[in-house]
Amino acid sequence: MTELRIEGLKAAINGKEILSGVDLVVRSGEIHALMGPNGAGKSTLSGVVMGRPGVDVTGGSITLDGVELLGLDPEQRATAGLHLVSQYPTEVPGVRLEDMLREALVARGRPAAGLRSLMTAEAERIGFDLALLDRPLNVDLSGGEKKRNETLQLAVLRPAIAILDELDSGLDVDALRACARRVLAAAREESLGVLAITHYSKLLHELPPDQVHVFAQGRIVATGGPELVDRLETDGYRAFLPTEPRKAPSANRFADPFA
Repeated sequence: MTELRIEGLKAAINGKEILSGVDLVVRSGEIHALMGPNGAGKSTLSGVVMGRPGVDVTGGSITLDGVELLGLDPEQRATAGLHLVSQYPTEVPGVRLEDMLREALVARGRPAAGLRSLMTAEAERIGFDLALLDRPLNVDLSGGEKKRNETLQLAVLRPAIAILDELDSGLDVDALRACARRVLAAAREESLGVLAITHYSKLLHELPPDQVHVFAQGRIVATGGPELVDRLETDGYRAFLPTEPRKAPSANRFADPFA
């Protein structure tokens, strides 16, 4: 069983602290949902885990099966078993999807024989147009096509732990269902560990989580089961934010305000 363990993780960008002590454990076959308001630091967390440059880690650790990942390059983390489905997939002109996947498999010490057949099978499974398999990576694809493409890559590479940074962003109902159900199958059949970052419950209807975490002000402020999603829809994120103590009223309500 693979375990991604994040402990006391702190990180800053341009001197401003974004992550304020994150503690989280994701294991094989588990699906975790991370929900929180805009600007809370969710995407920064995914970037730090994958080794995104430009973020200063100021404390804590990130381990995969006990091996410290901090200090490793992103490609080393990917080879170790991590995978990120980006919120905004990058277009890479001149690089074919098949060539990229072949190189990735070889880097992981896995055979690339039969890759084309596997790509075709996965494309058909999630409704990805077979004609797009020969396009340069993500070039001239719609938002939904890019997310299907990212899901296809996940299915072919079969990582141990996948981070989905707003997989549902820009997807219509059919694309969302196809992508989410493929990830769910990977979790149930291939023991993929999943950390799904999302704002909305629609993804979690298709990708039911084992645990839900509320992320605010750079850290996890609440953890619970799927019922936590219902509370979020009812009460919003404000219910989980710390409230400032109210100031006691002045003893003399007519005191000189300029004194």
